[in-house]
Amino acid sequence: MENKLGRTLPADVMEQLQLTPFQTTEIGNPEVQRTAPQVRLSTGNDKVTNDLKKIIQENVHDGMTISFHHHFRNGDFVFNQVMKIIMELGIKNLTLAPSSLTGVMNDVAIEAIKQGTVTAITTSGMRGSLGDAVSHGLLAKPVIFRSHGGRARAIENGEIKIDVAFLGVPNADRCGNANGSYGDEAFGSLGYALMDANYANKVVLLTDNLVAYPNTPASIKQTQVDYVVEVDQVGDPDKIGSGATRFTKDPKNLKIANLVSDVITNSSYFKDGFSFQTGSGGAALAVTRYLRAAMEARNIHASFGLGGITNPMVELLEAGLIDKLMDVQDFDKAAAQSMKNNLNQQEIDASWYADPDNKAAMVDQLDVSILSALEIDTDFNVNVLTGADGIIRGAVGGHQDAATAKLTIICTPLVRGRIPSVVKSANTVVTPGSSVDVLVTERGIAVNPQRPDLLAQLQNVPGLQIYSIDELAELAQQIVGTEAPLEFTDRTVALVEYRDGSIIDAIKQRKD
Repeated sequence: MENKLGRTLPADVMEQLQLTPFQTTEIGNPEVQRTAPQVRLSTGNDKVTNDLKKIIQENVHDGMTISFHHHFRNGDFVFNQVMKIIMELGIKNLTLAPSSLTGVMNDVAIEAIKQGTVTAITTSGMRGSLGDAVSHGLLAKPVIFRSHGGRARAIENGEIKIDVAFLGVPNADRCGNANGSYGDEAFGSLGYALMDANYANKVVLLTDNLVAYPNTPASIKQTQVDYVVEVDQVGDPDKIGSGATRFTKDPKNLKIANLVSDVITNSSYFKDGFSFQTGSGGAALAVTRYLRAAMEARNIHASFGLGGITNPMVELLEAGLIDKLMDVQDFDKAAAQSMKNNLNQQEIDASWYADPDNKAAMVDQLDVSILSALEIDTDFNVNVLTGADGIIRGAVGGHQDAATAKLTIICTPLVRGRIPSVVKSANTVVTPGSSVDVLVTERGIAVNPQRPDLLAQLQNVPGLQIYSIDELAELAQQIVGTEAPLEFTDRTVALVEYRDGSIIDAIKQRKD
Protein backbone atom coordinates (compact mmCIF):
# COMPACT_ATOMS: atom_id res chain seq x y z
CA MET A 1 0.00 0.00 0.00
CA GLU A 2 1.30 3.47 -0.92
CA ASN A 3 0.18 6.94 0.07
CA LYS A 4 0.17 10.09 -2.05
CA LEU A 5 3.90 10.61 -1.47
CA GLY A 6 4.70 7.10 -2.67
CA ARG A 7 5.71 5.91 0.79
CA THR A 8 5.09 2.21 1.34
CA LEU A 9 2.74 1.43 4.23
CA PRO A 10 2.03 -2.00 5.80
CA ALA A 11 -1.38 -3.02 4.49
CA ASP A 12 -2.02 -5.50 7.31
CA VAL A 13 -1.32 -2.97 10.07
CA MET A 14 -3.26 -0.25 8.27
CA GLU A 15 -6.27 -2.53 7.94
CA GLN A 16 -6.05 -3.83 11.50
CA LEU A 17 -5.91 -0.31 12.97
CA GLN A 18 -8.36 1.09 10.39
CA LEU A 19 -5.94 3.78 9.29
CA THR A 20 -5.96 5.78 6.06
CA PRO A 21 -2.97 6.71 3.87
CA PHE A 22 -1.90 10.36 3.62
CA GLN A 23 -3.41 12.15 0.64
CA THR A 24 -3.19 15.92 1.07
CA THR A 25 -2.29 18.72 3.45
CA GLU A 26 -5.73 20.24 2.89
CA ILE A 27 -7.83 19.58 5.99
CA GLY A 28 -11.12 20.90 4.63
CA ASN A 29 -14.15 21.58 6.83
CA PRO A 30 -15.28 18.25 8.26
CA GLU A 31 -17.73 18.02 11.14
CA VAL A 32 -16.22 16.07 14.03
CA GLN A 33 -17.64 14.78 17.30
CA ARG A 34 -15.60 15.55 20.39
CA THR A 35 -15.36 13.11 23.27
CA ALA A 36 -15.55 13.70 27.03
CA PRO A 37 -13.94 12.05 30.08
CA GLN A 38 -15.68 9.94 32.68
CA VAL A 39 -15.99 11.90 35.93
CA ARG A 40 -16.12 10.60 39.47
CA LEU A 41 -18.18 13.01 41.55
CA SER A 42 -16.53 14.26 44.73
CA THR A 43 -16.95 17.03 47.24
CA GLY A 44 -13.19 17.41 46.79
CA ASN A 45 -12.48 19.18 50.07
CA ASP A 46 -8.99 17.72 50.25
CA LYS A 47 -7.44 15.54 47.56
CA VAL A 48 -3.94 15.50 49.01
CA THR A 49 -2.00 12.31 49.73
CA ASN A 50 1.65 11.34 49.91
CA ASP A 51 0.93 7.70 49.05
CA LEU A 52 1.63 7.55 45.31
CA LYS A 53 1.75 3.75 45.38
CA LYS A 54 -1.77 3.53 46.78
CA ILE A 55 -3.13 5.91 44.14
CA ILE A 56 -1.53 3.87 41.38
CA GLN A 57 -2.71 0.57 42.86
CA GLU A 58 -6.30 1.79 43.07
CA ASN A 59 -6.48 3.49 39.68
CA VAL A 60 -4.10 1.85 37.20
CA HIS A 61 -5.01 -1.59 35.88
CA ASP A 62 -3.89 -3.95 33.14
CA GLY A 63 -4.61 -2.73 29.61
CA MET A 64 -5.08 0.95 30.46
CA THR A 65 -3.68 4.03 28.72
CA ILE A 66 -1.65 6.41 30.89
CA SER A 67 -0.10 9.75 30.02
CA PHE A 68 2.55 12.25 31.09
CA HIS A 69 3.74 15.63 29.83
CA HIS A 70 7.29 16.58 28.86
CA HIS A 71 7.44 20.25 29.92
CA PHE A 72 10.39 19.46 32.23
CA ARG A 73 12.14 17.80 29.27
CA ASN A 74 15.38 16.20 30.59
CA GLY A 75 14.65 17.56 34.05
CA ASP A 76 11.54 15.39 34.50
CA PHE A 77 11.30 13.35 37.74
CA VAL A 78 7.66 12.24 37.49
CA PHE A 79 7.74 9.60 34.75
CA ASN A 80 10.36 7.42 36.39
CA GLN A 81 8.75 7.63 39.85
CA VAL A 82 5.39 6.51 38.52
CA MET A 83 6.62 3.84 36.13
CA LYS A 84 8.85 2.17 38.74
CA ILE A 85 5.85 1.75 41.06
CA ILE A 86 3.71 0.43 38.21
CA MET A 87 6.34 -2.19 37.40
CA GLU A 88 6.69 -3.09 41.07
CA LEU A 89 2.94 -3.71 41.25
CA GLY A 90 3.11 -6.07 38.26
CA ILE A 91 0.68 -4.12 36.08
CA LYS A 92 0.85 -5.21 32.43
CA ASN A 93 -0.14 -4.33 28.89
CA LEU A 94 -0.27 -0.54 29.28
CA THR A 95 -0.30 2.01 26.46
CA LEU A 96 1.98 4.97 27.09
CA ALA A 97 0.56 8.21 25.68
CA PRO A 98 2.93 11.02 26.79
CA SER A 99 3.22 14.30 24.89
CA SER A 100 6.83 13.23 24.24
CA LEU A 101 9.51 10.95 25.68
CA THR A 102 12.79 12.55 26.69
CA GLY A 103 16.16 10.97 27.33
CA VAL A 104 15.81 10.92 31.12
CA MET A 105 12.89 8.50 30.71
CA ASN A 106 14.68 6.00 28.47
CA ASP A 107 16.07 3.42 30.90
CA VAL A 108 12.82 3.02 32.79
CA ALA A 109 10.75 2.94 29.60
CA ILE A 110 12.94 0.20 28.14
CA GLU A 111 12.64 -1.88 31.32
CA ALA A 112 8.85 -1.39 31.30
CA ILE A 113 8.69 -2.71 27.74
CA LYS A 114 10.91 -5.69 28.58
CA GLN A 115 8.69 -6.60 31.54
CA GLY A 116 5.51 -6.41 29.49
CA THR A 117 4.31 -3.44 31.54
CA VAL A 118 4.19 -1.35 28.36
CA THR A 119 3.12 -2.94 25.08
CA ALA A 120 2.12 0.14 23.05
CA ILE A 121 3.24 3.76 22.77
CA THR A 122 1.80 6.84 21.14
CA THR A 123 3.87 9.99 21.45
CA SER A 124 5.52 12.84 19.57
CA GLY A 125 9.09 11.56 19.78
CA MET A 126 11.83 9.55 21.43
CA ARG A 127 15.61 9.65 21.39
CA GLY A 128 18.70 7.81 22.54
CA SER A 129 18.61 4.25 23.84
CA LEU A 130 14.81 4.01 23.69
CA GLY A 131 14.70 5.09 20.06
CA ASP A 132 17.46 2.59 19.27
CA ALA A 133 15.68 -0.25 21.09
CA VAL A 134 12.35 0.44 19.41
CA SER A 135 14.06 0.72 16.02
CA HIS A 136 15.44 -2.78 16.57
CA GLY A 137 12.04 -4.27 17.38
CA LEU A 138 11.80 -4.14 21.19
CA LEU A 139 8.14 -3.09 21.28
CA ALA A 140 5.43 -5.59 20.29
CA LYS A 141 3.19 -3.03 18.55
CA PRO A 142 4.18 -0.18 16.24
CA VAL A 143 4.65 3.19 17.92
CA ILE A 144 2.24 5.85 16.66
CA PHE A 145 4.05 9.17 16.26
CA ARG A 146 1.83 12.25 16.23
CA SER A 147 2.50 15.96 16.03
CA HIS A 148 1.49 18.14 18.97
CA GLY A 149 -1.57 19.26 17.06
CA GLY A 150 -2.26 15.70 15.94
CA ARG A 151 -2.09 14.47 19.54
CA ALA A 152 -4.55 17.15 20.62
CA ARG A 153 -6.89 16.15 17.78
CA ALA A 154 -6.64 12.46 18.65
CA ILE A 155 -7.38 13.11 22.33
CA GLU A 156 -10.30 15.42 21.63
CA ASN A 157 -11.81 13.09 19.05
CA GLY A 158 -11.40 9.99 21.22
CA GLU A 159 -8.71 8.18 19.25
CA ILE A 160 -6.47 8.45 22.33
CA LYS A 161 -8.52 7.70 25.43
CA ILE A 162 -6.45 8.42 28.54
CA ASP A 163 -7.46 6.44 31.61
CA VAL A 164 -5.04 8.08 34.05
CA ALA A 165 -2.87 11.18 33.52
CA PHE A 166 0.11 11.77 35.83
CA LEU A 167 1.00 15.45 35.62
CA GLY A 168 3.92 17.05 37.44
CA VAL A 169 3.27 20.65 38.49
CA PRO A 170 5.43 23.15 40.41
CA ASN A 171 2.50 24.13 42.65
CA ALA A 172 -1.00 22.99 43.61
CA ASP A 173 -3.54 23.57 46.34
CA ARG A 174 -5.44 20.89 48.27
CA CYS A 175 -8.17 20.65 45.61
CA GLY A 176 -5.91 20.59 42.55
CA ASN A 177 -5.76 24.15 41.26
CA ALA A 178 -2.31 24.43 39.69
CA ASN A 179 -0.16 26.36 37.23
CA GLY A 180 3.33 26.10 35.77
CA SER A 181 4.57 29.56 36.65
CA TYR A 182 5.25 29.62 40.40
CA GLY A 183 7.58 27.61 42.62
CA ASP A 184 11.19 26.49 42.53
CA GLU A 185 10.45 24.09 39.66
CA ALA A 186 8.42 26.53 37.52
CA PHE A 187 8.58 25.72 33.81
CA GLY A 188 5.98 28.13 32.41
CA SER A 189 3.21 27.06 30.08
CA LEU A 190 1.32 23.82 30.76
CA GLY A 191 0.14 23.76 27.14
CA TYR A 192 0.54 20.02 26.51
CA ALA A 193 -0.59 18.92 29.98
CA LEU A 194 -3.84 20.87 29.62
CA MET A 195 -5.05 18.37 27.04
CA ASP A 196 -4.58 15.50 29.49
CA ALA A 197 -6.22 17.44 32.31
CA ASN A 198 -9.23 18.14 30.12
CA TYR A 199 -9.79 14.65 28.77
CA ALA A 200 -8.29 11.97 31.04
CA ASN A 201 -10.74 9.93 33.11
CA LYS A 202 -8.50 10.34 36.17
CA VAL A 203 -6.07 13.20 36.72
CA VAL A 204 -3.27 12.81 39.28
CA LEU A 205 -1.17 15.88 40.03
CA LEU A 206 2.28 15.41 41.51
CA THR A 207 3.84 18.40 43.25
CA ASP A 208 6.44 19.31 45.85
CA ASN A 209 4.83 22.67 46.56
CA LEU A 210 1.42 22.70 48.24
CA VAL A 211 0.06 26.23 48.45
CA ALA A 212 -2.95 27.87 50.10
CA TYR A 213 -6.42 27.39 48.63
CA PRO A 214 -7.56 28.74 46.22
CA ASN A 215 -4.44 28.77 44.06
CA THR A 216 -4.61 31.27 41.22
CA PRO A 217 -4.06 31.67 38.37
CA ALA A 218 -5.29 28.11 37.81
CA SER A 219 -4.26 26.59 34.50
CA ILE A 220 -5.38 23.16 35.72
CA LYS A 221 -8.55 23.47 37.78
CA GLN A 222 -9.94 21.59 40.74
CA THR A 223 -12.90 20.52 38.57
CA GLN A 224 -10.49 18.33 36.57
CA VAL A 225 -8.32 16.80 39.31
CA ASP A 226 -8.87 13.58 41.27
CA TYR A 227 -5.71 13.44 43.41
CA VAL A 228 -2.87 15.71 44.50
CA VAL A 229 0.22 13.71 45.47
CA GLU A 230 3.03 15.28 47.46
CA VAL A 231 6.49 14.13 46.32
CA ASP A 232 10.01 15.18 47.22
CA GLN A 233 10.72 16.87 43.87
CA VAL A 234 8.88 16.95 40.54
CA GLY A 235 11.73 18.08 38.32
CA ASP A 236 14.77 20.20 37.58
CA PRO A 237 13.91 23.25 35.45
CA ASP A 238 17.61 23.92 34.83
CA LYS A 239 17.51 21.00 32.38
CA ILE A 240 14.65 22.35 30.27
CA GLY A 241 17.01 24.24 27.96
CA SER A 242 19.06 21.24 26.86
CA GLY A 243 19.31 18.88 23.91
CA ALA A 244 17.04 19.98 21.07
CA THR A 245 16.37 23.37 22.68
CA ARG A 246 19.95 24.42 23.43
CA PHE A 247 21.10 27.64 21.78
CA THR A 248 23.86 27.16 19.25
CA LYS A 249 27.33 28.70 19.26
CA ASP A 250 28.36 26.81 16.14
CA PRO A 251 29.53 29.22 13.40
CA LYS A 252 27.85 27.14 10.68
CA ASN A 253 24.49 27.25 12.42
CA LEU A 254 24.85 30.97 13.12
CA LYS A 255 25.53 31.59 9.43
CA ILE A 256 22.39 29.61 8.56
CA ALA A 257 20.37 31.67 11.05
CA ASN A 258 21.67 34.88 9.47
CA LEU A 259 20.69 33.65 6.00
CA VAL A 260 17.23 32.66 7.25
CA SER A 261 16.80 36.20 8.54
CA ASP A 262 17.81 37.50 5.11
CA VAL A 263 15.20 35.30 3.46
CA ILE A 264 12.47 36.53 5.79
CA THR A 265 13.37 40.21 5.61
CA ASN A 266 13.51 40.15 1.81
CA SER A 267 10.17 38.39 1.43
CA SER A 268 6.79 40.03 1.07
CA TYR A 269 5.82 38.62 4.47
CA PHE A 270 8.19 40.86 6.39
CA LYS A 271 5.90 43.76 7.08
CA ASP A 272 4.36 45.45 10.08
CA GLY A 273 2.11 43.03 11.97
CA PHE A 274 3.67 39.80 10.64
CA SER A 275 3.61 36.65 12.81
CA PHE A 276 6.19 33.91 13.22
CA GLN A 277 7.25 30.71 14.95
CA THR A 278 10.72 29.28 15.45
CA GLY A 279 11.13 25.56 15.98
CA SER A 280 13.65 23.69 18.11
CA GLY A 281 17.18 23.15 16.88
CA GLY A 282 20.16 25.46 17.15
CA ALA A 283 19.87 27.44 13.91
CA ALA A 284 16.09 27.82 14.13
CA LEU A 285 16.29 29.14 17.67
CA ALA A 286 19.06 31.57 16.77
CA VAL A 287 17.07 33.26 13.99
CA THR A 288 15.17 35.47 16.44
CA ARG A 289 18.32 37.32 17.42
CA TYR A 290 19.15 38.20 13.81
CA LEU A 291 15.55 39.06 13.06
CA ARG A 292 15.51 41.63 15.86
CA ALA A 293 18.15 43.79 14.22
CA ALA A 294 16.19 43.91 10.97
CA MET A 295 12.95 44.71 12.80
CA GLU A 296 14.59 47.61 14.63
CA ALA A 297 16.29 48.94 11.50
CA ARG A 298 13.05 48.96 9.48
CA ASN A 299 10.69 49.88 12.32
CA ILE A 300 8.71 46.67 11.91
CA HIS A 301 6.98 44.93 14.79
CA ALA A 302 5.30 41.53 14.88
CA SER A 303 1.71 40.87 15.91
CA PHE A 304 2.50 37.58 17.65
CA GLY A 305 5.09 34.90 18.16
CA LEU A 306 4.00 31.30 18.58
CA GLY A 307 5.04 27.90 19.86
CA GLY A 308 8.00 27.12 22.03
CA ILE A 309 8.89 30.46 23.61
CA THR A 310 12.51 31.48 24.19
CA ASN A 311 14.26 34.35 25.93
CA PRO A 312 15.02 36.18 22.64
CA MET A 313 11.29 36.19 21.90
CA VAL A 314 10.62 37.54 25.39
CA GLU A 315 13.18 40.27 24.72
CA LEU A 316 11.25 41.22 21.57
CA LEU A 317 8.07 41.44 23.63
CA GLU A 318 9.67 43.60 26.30
CA ALA A 319 11.23 45.85 23.65
CA GLY A 320 7.83 46.47 22.07
CA LEU A 321 8.85 44.68 18.86
CA ILE A 322 6.17 42.03 19.25
CA ASP A 323 2.66 42.46 20.63
CA LYS A 324 1.83 38.98 21.96
CA LEU A 325 3.50 35.66 22.69
CA MET A 326 1.20 32.65 22.36
CA ASP A 327 2.88 30.14 24.61
CA VAL A 328 2.34 26.37 24.40
CA GLN A 329 5.70 25.51 25.98
CA ASP A 330 8.82 27.28 27.23
CA PHE A 331 12.30 26.39 26.03
CA ASP A 332 14.25 28.11 28.81
CA LYS A 333 13.85 29.39 32.36
CA ALA A 334 13.72 33.03 31.29
CA ALA A 335 10.72 32.38 29.07
CA ALA A 336 9.05 30.40 31.84
CA GLN A 337 9.54 33.23 34.32
CA SER A 338 8.28 35.75 31.81
CA MET A 339 4.87 34.14 31.50
CA LYS A 340 3.93 35.10 35.05
CA ASN A 341 5.19 38.68 34.60
CA ASN A 342 3.96 39.58 31.11
CA LEU A 343 0.21 39.79 30.55
CA ASN A 344 0.88 39.66 26.81
CA GLN A 345 2.47 36.21 27.08
CA GLN A 346 -0.61 34.00 26.82
CA GLU A 347 -0.62 30.36 27.87
CA ILE A 348 -2.38 28.24 25.23
CA ASP A 349 -3.14 24.53 25.12
CA ALA A 350 -2.07 22.23 22.29
CA SER A 351 -5.55 22.34 20.75
CA TRP A 352 -5.59 26.12 20.49
CA TYR A 353 -2.06 25.90 19.18
CA ALA A 354 -2.42 23.36 16.41
CA ASP A 355 -5.41 20.96 16.39
CA PRO A 356 -6.46 20.88 12.72
CA ASP A 357 -9.98 19.78 13.68
CA ASN A 358 -10.88 22.75 15.85
CA LYS A 359 -12.55 25.99 14.79
CA ALA A 360 -9.32 27.96 14.30
CA ALA A 361 -5.83 26.88 15.39
CA MET A 362 -3.11 29.47 15.96
CA VAL A 363 -0.86 27.84 13.35
CA ASP A 364 -3.46 28.72 10.74
CA GLN A 365 -2.65 32.39 11.34
CA LEU A 366 1.13 32.13 10.92
CA ASP A 367 2.95 34.19 8.31
CA VAL A 368 6.42 32.70 8.83
CA SER A 369 7.73 29.52 10.43
CA ILE A 370 11.39 28.58 10.80
CA LEU A 371 11.96 24.87 11.32
CA SER A 372 14.92 22.52 11.51
CA ALA A 373 15.46 19.13 9.87
CA LEU A 374 17.51 15.97 10.11
CA GLU A 375 16.96 15.41 6.39
CA ILE A 376 15.20 17.12 3.52
CA ASP A 377 14.87 15.41 0.16
CA THR A 378 14.70 16.73 -3.38
CA ASP A 379 10.89 16.83 -3.19
CA PHE A 380 11.26 19.07 -0.10
CA ASN A 381 9.89 16.32 2.18
CA VAL A 382 11.34 16.71 5.67
CA ASN A 383 12.50 14.12 8.19
CA VAL A 384 12.86 15.14 11.86
CA LEU A 385 12.36 11.68 13.33
CA THR A 386 14.99 9.17 12.16
CA GLY A 387 18.72 9.55 11.65
CA ALA A 388 20.77 8.68 8.60
CA ASP A 389 21.14 5.21 10.14
CA GLY A 390 17.37 4.71 10.19
CA ILE A 391 17.25 4.85 14.01
CA ILE A 392 14.51 6.84 15.75
CA ARG A 393 16.24 9.84 17.31
CA GLY A 394 13.90 12.82 17.15
CA ALA A 395 10.36 14.08 17.43
CA VAL A 396 7.54 15.17 15.17
CA GLY A 397 6.82 17.95 17.66
CA GLY A 398 5.00 20.85 16.08
CA HIS A 399 6.88 20.53 12.78
CA GLN A 400 3.95 19.51 10.57
CA ASP A 401 1.69 21.95 12.38
CA ALA A 402 3.83 25.07 11.95
CA ALA A 403 4.63 24.15 8.34
CA THR A 404 1.15 25.41 7.46
CA ALA A 405 2.53 28.99 7.59
CA LYS A 406 2.46 31.20 4.51
CA LEU A 407 6.27 31.04 4.42
CA THR A 408 7.83 27.86 5.80
CA ILE A 409 11.62 27.84 5.94
CA ILE A 410 13.67 24.72 6.69
CA CYS A 411 17.15 25.43 8.00
CA THR A 412 19.81 22.73 8.19
CA PRO A 413 23.52 22.29 7.51
CA LEU A 414 24.20 20.80 4.08
CA VAL A 415 26.10 17.99 5.80
CA ARG A 416 26.71 17.02 9.42
CA GLY A 417 30.16 15.48 9.62
CA ARG A 418 29.97 12.75 6.98
CA ILE A 419 26.18 12.67 6.92
CA PRO A 420 24.24 14.55 4.22
CA SER A 421 21.18 16.54 5.29
CA VAL A 422 19.96 17.16 1.73
CA VAL A 423 19.24 13.81 0.09
CA LYS A 424 17.49 12.27 -2.88
CA SER A 425 14.93 10.50 -0.69
CA ALA A 426 14.36 11.00 3.03
CA ASN A 427 14.50 7.93 5.26
CA THR A 428 11.25 9.02 6.92
CA VAL A 429 8.81 11.69 5.81
CA VAL A 430 7.27 13.71 8.64
CA THR A 431 6.39 16.97 6.88
CA PRO A 432 5.34 16.82 3.21
CA GLY A 433 7.24 18.90 0.69
CA SER A 434 4.11 20.73 -0.40
CA SER A 435 4.25 22.50 3.02
CA VAL A 436 7.83 23.71 2.57
CA ASP A 437 8.75 26.90 0.71
CA VAL A 438 12.49 27.49 1.21
CA LEU A 439 15.49 25.43 2.30
CA VAL A 440 18.41 27.34 3.84
CA THR A 441 21.86 25.76 4.26
CA GLU A 442 25.22 27.39 4.91
CA ARG A 443 26.17 26.71 1.27
CA GLY A 444 23.07 28.22 -0.30
CA ILE A 445 19.31 28.18 -0.45
CA ALA A 446 16.69 26.42 -2.56
CA VAL A 447 13.18 27.67 -3.27
CA ASN A 448 10.36 25.20 -3.84
CA PRO A 449 9.38 25.35 -7.55
CA GLN A 450 5.78 25.71 -6.34
CA ARG A 451 6.75 29.24 -5.20
CA PRO A 452 7.97 31.22 -8.23
CA ASP A 453 6.79 34.37 -6.44
CA LEU A 454 9.32 33.77 -3.66
CA LEU A 455 12.07 33.00 -6.13
CA ALA A 456 11.44 36.35 -7.81
CA GLN A 457 11.66 38.12 -4.45
CA LEU A 458 14.92 36.43 -3.41
CA GLN A 459 16.93 35.87 -6.57
CA ASN A 460 18.68 39.26 -6.58
CA VAL A 461 19.31 39.59 -2.83
CA PRO A 462 23.04 40.14 -2.12
CA GLY A 463 24.58 37.23 -0.25
CA LEU A 464 21.84 34.72 -1.08
CA GLN A 465 23.19 32.00 -3.35
CA ILE A 466 20.22 30.21 -4.90
CA TYR A 467 20.43 26.66 -6.19
CA SER A 468 17.93 24.03 -7.12
CA ILE A 469 17.43 21.51 -4.36
CA ASP A 470 18.80 18.81 -6.69
CA GLU A 471 22.03 20.80 -6.98
CA LEU A 472 22.32 21.03 -3.21
CA ALA A 473 21.73 17.27 -2.89
CA GLU A 474 24.44 16.60 -5.46
CA LEU A 475 26.83 18.95 -3.65
CA ALA A 476 26.19 17.14 -0.37
CA GLN A 477 26.87 13.80 -2.04
CA GLN A 478 30.12 15.10 -3.54
CA ILE A 479 31.29 16.09 -0.06
CA VAL A 480 30.40 12.86 1.77
CA GLY A 481 30.32 10.27 -1.01
CA THR A 482 27.72 7.58 -1.55
CA GLU A 483 26.74 5.48 1.45
CA ALA A 484 25.60 1.86 1.25
CA PRO A 485 21.80 1.61 1.44
CA LEU A 486 20.31 0.88 4.85
CA GLU A 487 18.95 -2.59 5.51
CA PHE A 488 15.58 -3.15 7.17
CA THR A 489 13.39 -6.13 7.94
CA ASP A 490 9.77 -6.32 6.79
CA ARG A 491 8.48 -5.57 10.27
CA THR A 492 6.98 -2.14 10.97
CA VAL A 493 8.13 -0.62 14.28
CA ALA A 494 6.40 2.75 13.97
CA LEU A 495 3.81 4.67 11.98
CA VAL A 496 3.99 8.42 11.44
CA GLU A 497 0.70 10.27 11.33
CA TYR A 498 0.12 13.46 9.46
CA ARG A 499 -1.69 16.01 11.60
CA ASP A 500 -5.11 14.96 10.24
CA GLY A 501 -4.61 11.34 11.37
CA SER A 502 -3.67 9.86 7.99
CA ILE A 503 -0.42 7.89 7.77
CA ILE A 504 2.39 9.74 6.07
CA ASP A 505 5.10 7.10 6.55
CA ALA A 506 6.11 3.85 8.22
CA ILE A 507 9.41 3.03 9.96
CA LYS A 508 10.81 -0.45 9.49
CA GLN A 509 12.92 -2.44 11.95
CA ARG A 510 16.65 -2.05 11.43
CA LYS A 511 18.70 -5.12 10.71
CA ASP A 512 21.49 -5.63 13.23
